[in-house]
Amino acid sequence: MPTEQIIIVGAGIGGLVTAVQLAARGMAVKVIERAPTPGGKMREVSVGGQRIDAGPTVFTMRWIFDEIFDAAGASLEDYLTLTPFEILARHAWSEQEHFDLYADEARTIEAIGDFAGAAEAERYRGFCAHARTIFETLDGPFIRASRPNPLSLVSRCGISGFAGLRRIKPFDTLWQALGEHFHDQRLRQLFGRYSTYCGSSPFLAPATLMLIAHVERQGVWSVEGGMHQTAVALARLAESLGATIQYQTEVAEILIERGRARGVRLGSGEQLSADAVVFNGDVAALAQHRLGPAVSRAVAATTPAERSLSAITWSLVAETEGFPLLRHSVFFCRDYAAEFEDIFGRAQVPREGTIYICAQDRGDHNDTAPPGPERLLCLLNAPAMGDRHPFDTAEIKQCEQRAFGLLERCGLKIHRTPETSVVTTPAVFEQLFPATGGALYGQASHGWRASFTRPPSRSKVPGLYLAGGSAHPGAGVPMAAMSGRLAAAAVIEDLAST
Repeated sequence: MPTEQIIIVGAGIGGLVTAVQLAARGMAVKVIERAPTPGGKMREVSVGGQRIDAGPTVFTMRWIFDEIFDAAGASLEDYLTLTPFEILARHAWSEQEHFDLYADEARTIEAIGDFAGAAEAERYRGFCAHARTIFETLDGPFIRASRPNPLSLVSRCGISGFAGLRRIKPFDTLWQALGEHFHDQRLRQLFGRYSTYCGSSPFLAPATLMLIAHVERQGVWSVEGGMHQTAVALARLAESLGATIQYQTEVAEILIERGRARGVRLGSGEQLSADAVVFNGDVAALAQHRLGPAVSRAVAATTPAERSLSAITWSLVAETEGFPLLRHSVFFCRDYAAEFEDIFGRAQVPREGTIYICAQDRGDHNDTAPPGPERLLCLLNAPAMGDRHPFDTAEIKQCEQRAFGLLERCGLKIHRTPETSVVTTPAVFEQLFPATGGALYGQASHGWRASFTRPPSRSKVPGLYLAGGSAHPGAGVPMAAMSGRLAAAAVIEDLAST
C-alpha cells in the first residue's frame, strides 16, 4: 500500500503535533512554514543581541505533552528541561498592594487570608472546588472531543454529568461567577484575568473559563531556554520520525481536485500533491480567500467584532529598580471594566490597561534584580484592528507613557533605551499572522455559544483539516497541542476509510 502524503501548512504548535502524530504512524509528512523557525506565535525576537520569548510564556497541562511524546516512542524529558513554579505570579494594584498566587492551594488560602481576610480565604476554597468541577465536567466530553456541540456535550456527560453541567453555570459570565466567590474586587480582577488567556473579556466570557484555575494548580513549569524551545523540541521529534519541515516558504493556495484538498501551490509557483492537507494558520485566512477561493467555504466567516484580543508588546533588555519582579508579574489598572470596554466596545487601546511582565532571567522566588540589564516582555492588551489602523509612532509613544506610568505607580522603574527595545503592535501581528487584524487567539470566547462555533478538525472541504488556536478546542499552548492531536486522529480515520 503506498505511503500517504500529508502536507501541513504552518509549523505552529498544532501543526507540529499533527506532524509528530502522523509521522509516527508512518505517513510521509511535509510541513511548510513561512517563518525561518518553528513555533508560530511561540516565537522569539532578538533584542540587543539576546533572544527573548515574545509569545506564550507559561507551560501548563504537561500531561498532554507527555502523552504526545509517549505516543511517538519518545520521552518529553529527553527534549525539554522543565522546572515547576511554586509562585505562579506576583500581582500589584499599587506600590503597597502586592499578592502572590501559589500553585499549592493551601499556601494560596493562607496568602489570601493575609491579603484580604479569613472570609475571603474561605470563599477561595469554594472557588477551587467550582473550578475543579468545571474542568472534570468538560475535559473528556468537550476538550478532548472532536466536534462537540451542546447536545453532544449533554449526551457524553450522561445522567450523572448533567448535574455537573448545571453546576458549572455555562450561561453566567466569568465576572458574574467570580462575584459570587469573591467580595474583594482585587481578587475578582485577578481571577478575571483567566479570560485573557484565550483573548477575551471577563465581562463577556463564560464562567467555564474558571477551569484555568484548576489547570494552574495542577502545575505550571518554566522551560529551560525559553518557551520557544517547546516548538524546537516538537520540530526535532517530528523530523526524527521522518517528517520534513521547509522554512521560509509561502503557501499561496490550497489546491482542490474533484471537490477535495489535494495539495498546495507555493509562492514560487511549485505545486505539491498530497492525500490530505492540514492548515495550521488562523482560520480567518481561509474565509478571506488568502489560500485561494476554492477553500473559502472551508470555515464560516467571522467579523472583526468577533476577534479576540491583540496586544502591544515591548521586548526589552533593560535595567529595573523598585518593584520586586518575579518571572511572572501583573500590574492591574484601576478600572477593569473600562479597560475591556475600550478594547471591545470602543475598539481603542485602553486609556489605562493591565500590564503583564515576564522577567525572563528570574525564577519564581528570585525577586532580586540581576546585575546589569535583564530580558523583559511587557504586554498590554489591545484591540485586533491591525488591518485597518496603523498604530503610528505618536500613538505608541502616548501608549508607552500611560503603560510605564502605571508601572511606576506600582513602584517599578524600567530604564529603557531605543537600541534595546522592540515594540510589536496589532499591525505587526497582522503582518505575521495574516487575516487576523492581530488577534492572537482566534475568535473571542464571548457568550456560551462561542466555544461551539470554533471550527472542528474536519473543515467543510473534504481532505482539508484544521489545527491551531483558532480551531477547536481553542487558544493557548495545550489547547493548540490538543487541536493537533484531534486533527491527526481525523486524518488517520478518514484515510483508513478511503
